[in-house]
Amino acid sequence: MATLLRTPAASRADALVERVAEAPVLPLALAPEPGVEPAAPPPPEEPSRALALSDVITVKSGPGEALIRLAYRMGIPGHAIAAPFRRPQPTRVTATVESPNRGDRAAGTALRAGHFLIHGVRLPIASFDFSPSAHHAPGVERVVHSFGWLADLAASAARADGAAVAERIAAQWLHAHAVAGKGPAWEPELAGLRLVAWLVRAPLILGGTDKALKSRLLAAITETAGWLDKHAPKEPAGFGQVAAWAGVVAAGLLLPHGKPRRLFGEAGLVKALGDMVGEDGGVLSRCPAAQLDAIRLLTDILACYEAAEIAPPPALGVMRELLVPPLLALRHGDGSLGSWQGQGAISADRVNAVIEASGVRTRPLVQAGGWGYQRIKAGETLLQFDTAPPPRSKHARTGCASTLAFELSDGPQRIIVNCGGAALAGGQVPARIGQGLRATAAFSTMVLDNANSTAVLLHGKLGKGVETVELDRRMIPGRAREATRIEAAHDGYAGRFGLSHQRILTLSGDGTELAGEDILIPTAKNGKRGKIAFAIRFHLGRGVEVQLSGDKRGASLLLPDGRLWQFRLGGDRAGAGEITLTAEDSLWVDGDGRPHATEQLVIEGLALRSGGQFSWRLRKTG
Repeated sequence: MATLLRTPAASRADALVERVAEAPVLPLALAPEPGVEPAAPPPPEEPSRALALSDVITVKSGPGEALIRLAYRMGIPGHAIAAPFRRPQPTRVTATVESPNRGDRAAGTALRAGHFLIHGVRLPIASFDFSPSAHHAPGVERVVHSFGWLADLAASAARADGAAVAERIAAQWLHAHAVAGKGPAWEPELAGLRLVAWLVRAPLILGGTDKALKSRLLAAITETAGWLDKHAPKEPAGFGQVAAWAGVVAAGLLLPHGKPRRLFGEAGLVKALGDMVGEDGGVLSRCPAAQLDAIRLLTDILACYEAAEIAPPPALGVMRELLVPPLLALRHGDGSLGSWQGQGAISADRVNAVIEASGVRTRPLVQAGGWGYQRIKAGETLLQFDTAPPPRSKHARTGCASTLAFELSDGPQRIIVNCGGAALAGGQVPARIGQGLRATAAFSTMVLDNANSTAVLLHGKLGKGVETVELDRRMIPGRAREATRIEAAHDGYAGRFGLSHQRILTLSGDGTELAGEDILIPTAKNGKRGKIAFAIRFHLGRGVEVQLSGDKRGASLLLPDGRLWQFRLGGDRAGAGEITLTAEDSLWVDGDGRPHATEQLVIEGLALRSGGQFSWRLRKTG
């Protein structure tokens, strides 16, 4: 089996060269429907798609531009470089951006009615505490302080109708944040997203009748751009750094005397994208929401280039093309995303809107080696399998101990899911259970001694645990057509219990049967003595009705649309005593942050410290 380790940046660049050359981009007419995979890959649309990353990952410039970039980095004002013998122009937005990204109409309607609508919770604008010392859920802070709500407002009303609402909220925010740098609003990620939103949605926020407010907003735009010039280079690698540099680039494109800032920002943005994205196009946080956000942000930045009538660095377009296929791999048959790394099941409408706005048409990435999600599509059945270590703590958004968990859907119906929603805690998901939703037990995988396979720390961070995942994927003969077998093993329990967890999943060629084996393998030649408790959890999709069999070794799973699947334990008894199958309560968080009461099947027992093997099977019968 091939060992998957976290890939260092240098080797990621080499692998990305191959990925860009290999990945065909389909014309719009050939774009597959959600959950449908073409039988054979078409040829690349044109030879120029086969770009080597080395040709685009660095910003090319002549000696003059390199000197301008150096001068700006040293602190010489942009106007002094761009027009040294002229008086600086007053701050204004020099072009109108037509962004293809659209917001949430329902959230925009709520804004016009006087409320923020965030993760399904209505928060009155009039009484909202915008101050730096206020304590809000991270999701609330992100929406409010990034001014992401401007896109929602634009989607719900004509500019004339939305301008007054935008002015009202902006005035409250500016009053609370008279001093730059204080509070969560001035995290570089939120500051960068806010500056991009102000510039992209300038007609909405600057087009009202309050001239004094417009003057204050323009001053805030200037101040934020200068603040990001200093702080973007200091931000650690990840989406936060990309967002900060995106703000610098947007300001360089749309404010007077912007060329020095733009050149400075382009170099930083392209490097930050290279540091954020793995060799297969997946962000290193392994979070589908971060992947979606990165695509959306790049679409806005490329729209800024179009508005300014300036050609963007080729790396930006290539990076956006690389980001789309891994995201598509996590769509189920209903078009919405699986629940991974703290996110709820992001809706098909939201995913489709971002992909459509990007203009990228391609097929899902079947094997995302670095990002770590394997995908099998057979008939109407779709399997997603987490076969990589969790993200490093420095990359994690809301890191989860989910290694070797899987999700399974049949057409639009989800059969096996993960709970999801830890990143949405503080909305309709109670904050007190957010930490529990990051635990291994909240995922459809094996748990030893009720311990997490990777330590779950505070503030979305992760500690010690899974470092290495071994993976082997192959086709094997089946009854009618070849089946797909994925074998993976992780070392998260090796240090504590002297055991590694190996999981083998085999999906039949027609998608009607999933055979699974969970194996505990001693990591030393002489296995430890004694027993250890284990539980293999299968969280069930919303609306799935469970009926345990009389012998308590099987269960019938009736899906909401009448499809029937049978779950059955294997004939082996590899434990150190009785192995039981029970149905317990669970929950599942949807894409709007709403928790739903569901059930889970749990295989429980005691395993020998010298190892054990536990097999099970899911079969479609109706």
